[in-house]
Amino acid sequence: MTDFGKKEYFYNRELSWMKFNERVLEEARDKENPLLERIKFLSITASNLDEFFMVRVASLSDMVKVGYEKPDPAGLKPSQQLVKISEAAHQMISQQYSTYSRILKKLLNEHHIHVLELAELSRKQLDFVDHYFSREVYPVLTPMAVDSSRPFPLILNKSINIAAFIHKSGEEQKNHEFATVQVPNVLPRVVKIPSADGEYDFVLLESIIRRHLQKLFVGYIIDEASCYRVMRDMDLEVDEEDTEDLLKEIEKQLRKRERGNVIHLDVESGISDRLLRTLTKRLDVSKDNVYQVNGPIDLTFLSRLAGVLDDLDDLRFPPHRPFVHYELMDHPIFDTLREKDVFLHHPYDSFDPVIEMVRQAAVDQNVLAIKMTLYRVSGNSPIIRYLERAAENGKQVTVLVELKARFDEENNINWAQKLEKTGCHVIYGLVGLKTHCKMMLIVRRESTGIKRYMHFGTGNYNDITAKFYTDMGLLTSNEQMGIDASNVFNMLSGYSEPPYFHKLVIAPLWLRDTMLHLIDNEIHEAEAGKPAYIHAKMNSLSDEQMIKALYRASAAGVKIKLLVRGICCLRTGIPGISENIEVHSIVGRYLEHSRIYIFGNGGERKVFLASADLMTRNLNRRVELMFPIEDGQIQSTIVDLFDIMMSDNVKTRVLKRDGQYVKEDKRGKIPVNAQEYFARLAERRAATRQKSIREKRTFTPIMGHEDEDEDDRTSD
Repeated sequence: MTDFGKKEYFYNRELSWMKFNERVLEEARDKENPLLERIKFLSITASNLDEFFMVRVASLSDMVKVGYEKPDPAGLKPSQQLVKISEAAHQMISQQYSTYSRILKKLLNEHHIHVLELAELSRKQLDFVDHYFSREVYPVLTPMAVDSSRPFPLILNKSINIAAFIHKSGEEQKNHEFATVQVPNVLPRVVKIPSADGEYDFVLLESIIRRHLQKLFVGYIIDEASCYRVMRDMDLEVDEEDTEDLLKEIEKQLRKRERGNVIHLDVESGISDRLLRTLTKRLDVSKDNVYQVNGPIDLTFLSRLAGVLDDLDDLRFPPHRPFVHYELMDHPIFDTLREKDVFLHHPYDSFDPVIEMVRQAAVDQNVLAIKMTLYRVSGNSPIIRYLERAAENGKQVTVLVELKARFDEENNINWAQKLEKTGCHVIYGLVGLKTHCKMMLIVRRESTGIKRYMHFGTGNYNDITAKFYTDMGLLTSNEQMGIDASNVFNMLSGYSEPPYFHKLVIAPLWLRDTMLHLIDNEIHEAEAGKPAYIHAKMNSLSDEQMIKALYRASAAGVKIKLLVRGICCLRTGIPGISENIEVHSIVGRYLEHSRIYIFGNGGERKVFLASADLMTRNLNRRVELMFPIEDGQIQSTIVDLFDIMMSDNVKTRVLKRDGQYVKEDKRGKIPVNAQEYFARLAERRAATRQKSIREKRTFTPIMGHEDEDEDDRTSD
């Protein structure tokens, strides 16, 4: 019997993530991308790496501290993983700064966009900087001395600081003192300064402060100064079993998180050994976790730079106009859903119909109840406003707000409290589980009785990210799905645990077993000589049991095509194991976020969408949802979308057996950029619809005036 669990059959999860961030970095170096998009990609790699350190590296460090030495499926112990991560991260950060200083900064200069050092400023610009410091910056600065009576201050996570050695005027330099100043995050880091016509000149806030550092230490001489930044362990540790009030406990843990252990220290290259030793000792950070960078610390400032250059559209991706389903926007949405299911593919289809569904439900006198799960929402969410309006209108509104959504905890606490004040029932999910499923249930009284309307999605109810995350959703009034949806919400809000569901598949109850059953079924079809295949798209693939199941299927002859954007611990091309598996990763303009699972099923194909990736946390420790697509036309649409994505040869990298991702040679082939293709298709659909409206408006009936509805919207 074949052993599918050998360590050489698996790739380490953390190192696979590093490979993903390398693919994002490639987009920053890609000459085909517009310049401002390239600097945003570089900023994203920096932001990604920050979160990776604060969560994954911090978790591994905790394992090492408590002596946990169990190896991962690839055979690496936590301590070994940290060594390899450090090597890869040092190399990646070096590549990031090389990309910035050797490529992108030069290109910015060529387009008259300058991030200047103090020595490059003109007299007029220096006068501006001096005035700006006195007026805006100086009042909010707080220099912190460190001596016997003043302990080393708390350095806030991800804040940029300036460390300095100073000595008193008239005394010897060897009698130096240590001091630190936080660069205030309440002020913009990228400061626009006066420039000639057609030029865009900027200086970073820390440069302005360093120019005037002497003013903060009157009577002292500054011997040296250098910028630094720390990252801390930002994982929450909440014992939900012993917590009476989860909301208060999360709030308490958020305050404690700012004091988490330092797991990463950025310093400017050129910092003296003496100053570096002081920082590492005071912050209790090892040399392996110190990163000397040749440029501005924290490259996420590049996203802010791109944001303030709002008049340079020729240096950005051309705008995409989503297709708007006006049959849902201009008419009662419930009338449409009684007749048919509606499929949405964001951002190519507008997210507005989902918002409109909540709005119509809030004001519809026949709607009795609205129930939703909220994992992440935008800062000024229209969905929140309409839920509040619904409660004010006497609807029963139940909202599950996931307080443990990483780095959105504080935002979600605020929404939860706001919703409760307007009369909404707010619940916080099940003990020990994150509620990650995306679903909305609307209960309506109609002439035929109670009717349920649902939205199920692969992404969050966030109107902002819906513009640049690719996600899929289903609007339906399917009766059995409605019964299941009611049962899910009863399970989340009470103690109900239904013995079975009609259509929906829920984790952690049944999703793992269902997925294994579907894979095993394809194995049986292949062994029976029937066509058998598995086509799947997800963000990450790391669950050991799922990978072994896919290996079994491949060995049995099942053809497997996988679109995995990020982490993939499966290895392709292993003889007799994974020869029938191909893995593609699309990294492009939009962040691929949808999850699709398609099974050949002996010719009676099955198509599902889901909120879950094939990761252990999704299958075991989260409330997730997989829902079937039963409408034949929508099934065909999703299958076609998957096939087009698999045929992408512009933004796709193919996973090779050695764990490397390689762009295919497209010489002699027609370039296929799936994201651009879907965007153009949406625009053609919008143009076709506009044409039909114009033709309708120019048609004059035999009787009466032109057939025109005043409320009909004609622009997309």
